[in-house]
Amino acid sequence: MRADRLLTRPFVLVSAANLANGLAFNLFLHLPGYLTDLGASEVEIGFIVGVAAIASILIRPVVGKAMDTRGRRSVIIAGNLLSVAAVLLYLTVNTIGPWVYIVRVIHGLSEAVLFSALFTYGADVVPSSRLTEGLAIFGTSGLLPIALGGLIGDLILDTSDFTTLFWVSFGFAVISLALSLPLPEPDLGGDGSERRGFVSAMMQKDLAPLWWMTGVFAFTLTAYFTFLKTFVDETGFGSLGLFFSTYVSMAIAVRLTLAWLPERVGPKRVLFPSVSLLVAGLVVLSVATGSGHIAIAGLMCGVGHGFGFPILYGYVIRRAGVRDRGSAVAIFTSLFDVGILVGGPVLGAVIAISGYPAMFLVAGGSLVVGLVVFGVWDHGVLQRTTSILERPVPSHHL
Repeated sequence: MRADRLLTRPFVLVSAANLANGLAFNLFLHLPGYLTDLGASEVEIGFIVGVAAIASILIRPVVGKAMDTRGRRSVIIAGNLLSVAAVLLYLTVNTIGPWVYIVRVIHGLSEAVLFSALFTYGADVVPSSRLTEGLAIFGTSGLLPIALGGLIGDLILDTSDFTTLFWVSFGFAVISLALSLPLPEPDLGGDGSERRGFVSAMMQKDLAPLWWMTGVFAFTLTAYFTFLKTFVDETGFGSLGLFFSTYVSMAIAVRLTLAWLPERVGPKRVLFPSVSLLVAGLVVLSVATGSGHIAIAGLMCGVGHGFGFPILYGYVIRRAGVRDRGSAVAIFTSLFDVGILVGGPVLGAVIAISGYPAMFLVAGGSLVVGLVVFGVWDHGVLQRTTSILERPVPSHHL
């Protein structure tokens, strides 16, 4: 077997499990609509969606340590079992009260475990000589459910109700569990590094700018992952499925056809313009007057996500040692919960005060500021430290 073979059995299995889990989770893009039916305001929706992030963030150090000391497989199985239970509990939510917050916390815990563990496992089974390509392709198993979750959810809600949606999500959660059971524990070998732990990974100097940029990126994504459903319901422009189908189609297209580009020309030379296009997509949403604008915004934002996520993900994998990879990925994935935790209430308040157009502009402006700070900060760090990511890449890696 070639050492740099990408489509191995573990890679295919973990990608399929990630796809099924993503479908179970992304059906909940429609959750704001259910909460609205129960009488929740935009600010309440922001808090309900965001509360899951609190538990998710708090459990990440435990998840990272468990992966680095006990292995990946057991953590993945535990996360799947918790996910199955969490989805079933939504069937018991019928009012806006303490119980919906408790269910959200349980769901947040399950996704914290699975998001961290599946993405760590995915990085483990990608050959180092094809890291960028492998991470980009694995990442499509997380992107595709975003589009399908929106479309399947639209179809279910057009013909049935949220109870059916919750049962379908439960089915995908069970499939994810079944696909995870045959996963073998990855053979990590080693790179000579010693395990330092979650806090050390958090404080590592050349990772700190990545934590900042990932957090800002996640804050910005909250604008449409949390509030696009209520935006299209209120305005009548397009649909959740239209936006996310164009979004994901473009994101997957750039990953499958241009995965080589960041290593060939330099990650930051791709990161900055592609994420700037995401900002442009938010501007389009702020002035949208019809379905065409929703589709165009989806295409623009999809390019930004298609390149931005795997570039940041690849930076983290290369800069973190093998023995701390679980902790580093746990931090990386937790920052998407931080983005929701902060972005949900903040952007929900902007909507309540100034409306959706202002909210999309605030989100886009935040990303511009974040990019500038990241560029300056990371350049300064790399002047003082040598990062493997910035070394010349051998031609056989491209």
